[in-house]
Amino acid sequence: MSDLTGEIAVVTGGSRGIGAAVVIALAGAGASVVVAGGSEKHGRALADDVGACYLAHDVSSEESWERLLTQVSTDLGEVTVLVNNAGVLDPGPDISDTTVENFDRHYRVNQLGVFLGMRAVAGAMKRAGSGSIVNLSSIGGHRGYANQIGYSTTKWAVRGMTKCAAVELGPYGVRVNSVAPGFISTTMIDVMPGEQIDAVTAATPLGRRGTAEEIARAVLFLASKDCPFATGTELVVDGGLAL
Repeated sequence: MSDLTGEIAVVTGGSRGIGAAVVIALAGAGASVVVAGGSEKHGRALADDVGACYLAHDVSSEESWERLLTQVSTDLGEVTVLVNNAGVLDPGPDISDTTVENFDRHYRVNQLGVFLGMRAVAGAMKRAGSGSIVNLSSIGGHRGYANQIGYSTTKWAVRGMTKCAAVELGPYGVRVNSVAPGFISTTMIDVMPGEQIDAVTAATPLGRRGTAEEIARAVLFLASKDCPFATGTELVVDGGLAL
């Protein structure tokens, strides 16, 4: 098990699904963890269970990031690990009928939220000469899926932003990596038609959907000092779906 004793970690959208599994993994490794946003009911319950804390947060708001980082700094210290996990998946019709509102909602949470998060912690991490950022991309950022142009666009962007940030922050000792989950058994995929879920599962070489805990272990590895020479890395955890 990776040792994150002394680390201060923020996990966005950490109340359920992959985010909750990441919170559990980081807390289990000894980090002081902040569950930032997501369902307040589930987030507070999870925080109580693992000895973390919950703070309401809107990843698409500059002001919310400022309040969050100020509160964390006051209560715990400067953030040393950031996991940009918050995301939405809201499949629409095909591109001819996809609304600007649908496209913009994906952009503001999945892409702008990741940018604002990295920007919010970069200064303190540079000054400290260390830090680890892990961004959640998706198999949707490695191949195209019908009716998901808003979602997939943002997940492709997360890959690019991760690499840009890795180049910029690397000289300061700050690592930036991404994890791309495949089809994972969480409530996020419930918005997709059952036949599409079954078809993608059948097309996965390992023959099943992944679990949130499997993604959390990948995030923990990249967040920890177990891979100190890895930055700009894309760790695809998809059962072989992107092959």
